[in-house]
Amino acid sequence: MASISSLGIGSGVLTSDLVDQLVQAERAPTENRLTQKTEQTQALLSAYGKLRSAVTELRLPMRQLSAPDNLKAFSASSSNEGIGVSVDSTKASRGTYSVEVTSLAGAQALASRDVFADRDATSVGQGTLTLNVGDKTTNITVDNSNDTLQGLANAINDSDAGVSAGVIDTGSGFQLVLSADETGTANAVSISVSGDTGGTDTDNQGLSRFAFNTGMDTDAGLQETIAASDAVMKINGVEVTRSTNSFENVIDGLTFDITETGSSTIKVQQDLGAVADRVQGFVDKFNSLQSTIDSLAGFNSEAGVGSLLTGDSTVRSIQNQLRQVLTRVVPGLENSSVRSLADVGITTNFETGGLEFDRAKFEEQLKNNPDDVTALFAEQGRTTDSQVEFVRSGLNTEPGRYDINITQAATRGSLSGAAFTAPVTIGAGNDELTFEVNGETSVSVQLTQQTYNTAQELADEIQAQLNATNALNASGSGVQVGVGSGGELTFISSDYGSESNVSLTSVEDGSAYGLSVAAGTSGVDVAGTIGGRTAEGDGQVLFMGAGNGGASGLQVRILGDQTGSRGSITFVEGVAERTVDLVSSFVGADGAIESRTESLNRDLEQIQENQVRLEERIAAYRERLVSQFTAADSLISQLNSTQDYVSQQLAALAPQNNRNNN
Repeated sequence: MASISSLGIGSGVLTSDLVDQLVQAERAPTENRLTQKTEQTQALLSAYGKLRSAVTELRLPMRQLSAPDNLKAFSASSSNEGIGVSVDSTKASRGTYSVEVTSLAGAQALASRDVFADRDATSVGQGTLTLNVGDKTTNITVDNSNDTLQGLANAINDSDAGVSAGVIDTGSGFQLVLSADETGTANAVSISVSGDTGGTDTDNQGLSRFAFNTGMDTDAGLQETIAASDAVMKINGVEVTRSTNSFENVIDGLTFDITETGSSTIKVQQDLGAVADRVQGFVDKFNSLQSTIDSLAGFNSEAGVGSLLTGDSTVRSIQNQLRQVLTRVVPGLENSSVRSLADVGITTNFETGGLEFDRAKFEEQLKNNPDDVTALFAEQGRTTDSQVEFVRSGLNTEPGRYDINITQAATRGSLSGAAFTAPVTIGAGNDELTFEVNGETSVSVQLTQQTYNTAQELADEIQAQLNATNALNASGSGVQVGVGSGGELTFISSDYGSESNVSLTSVEDGSAYGLSVAAGTSGVDVAGTIGGRTAEGDGQVLFMGAGNGGASGLQVRILGDQTGSRGSITFVEGVAERTVDLVSSFVGADGAIESRTESLNRDLEQIQENQVRLEERIAAYRERLVSQFTAADSLISQLNSTQDYVSQQLAALAPQNNRNNN
């Protein structure tokens, strides 16, 4: 039997083309359905991506408005350009100030009296220069490697002593010039010499020619060409001094940068326009979101055609929740002059669904009712007791009124010494004390050696030394030193709570003034209830942990030592704060948009799996067709062979039959 090498040889009909046509006919309905489903799902994913982006864009301006400080913008102006002023809106307040600058801060400058014939050949002397700038001391060795005017200047510059050096050509010779890197009298320079090989350290010969201090002879050492000076200005008649021409922390929220002496009137006023700009930013982002929703879920009534997300439940839910927040009366503001966005000029255009902003009305309300406008947008805790302060809320804190009851007021850690009889003399054998503050900061002080006639004088000295310690300042803590009713020295931590303490860990013969190594008494944390539920205390802060009802996460600071009822706090969650929470819930891991997106991605995965199964089914179908066609083609080939044989036999018999008939 002849073998079949390819389809169609036997039949001429059952060809590979026919297989392909049958396979395509089998594939097409399912493949078209899957392709259509893929395109639709991908289009939905793209639409939800655009929706997510537009919703997320709304979060930033609302987050800005949810911060109370951003609704208290201030601007400052100066009538004199030489007296500049900048403002920190979080700390500033309205006010007008008269400023007079009488002196600018300047850096000290020195120059050598001797004029040298050259800068890099003539010896200037060898030894050690000791430079003192502020509280920094730097030793510079001058030897054969740098024993020239330029070599000395280079050595000073390389030493990072807080002084810059240079060599100038006067036309008649060369001089060394020095200038302090920082302005102010605190950064004045003094220079001493030791080991001068050109003579004694003070004979104005050799290296001693470069010494300088204010007690030197007027014709000895370096000459002062510019004296160090502090910046001095009067604010409403009160004199203020700084080592630089920048004045910070003089008036809360204001920084002065002065470039010339003179007078100026400083005005600080609320910047209504800046706050209105932030509100306009929110309105613009909301309207952009609305436009996106219209393009994705709108319906053309004239054409009778909807958009991709028309009727989508997720879109409707987002719209309804945002509309509810933006149009409601904010809980807690029912009796306020400002209760809703409409009261500050933000209204809904019901034809477009967008917001309209009356800027003038908003600025008027902000000017007249700043506290209510702040509460309208940001979170706020309104207390009935002036010594109860709202600190913050939690994610689950619900708007409402919560009573506050204090069972224990917070206290500060303290330490008391024994009484002593003045006067007390402090000398080399009893001038050192070491404190441990709040169990974590060790502070050592050395008292000025002198006689103190009263306990208060000694207390003031210890206080001054503690205030000057870097370790204590860096920790952010402090110690208040005083005198008790019995004449004893007392030490009280500036912090409240159970971690607050002052201990003496080392005392150098403090018996004369009643001090010895001793552990202080720790403070206690505040204790009480919020909304009738037991709260936790941390220093002066009373707070509710999770799972405590509507007050969960609420924190208040309790000042003073009064126990019992401390009134109530009304927590107000403003529109911006609530909107931020809503947006986060929409786009968060468990949000509506994310859930819908995950569902669509799962659909895509299922489509891909169905595509794989389709390919497997079609491959099996093709294989079955090929097998069937091959068998049929072989059979037809056999039949054709048989037909050919029979035909040949019949043809061979025909002549014989013809002969017989003849």
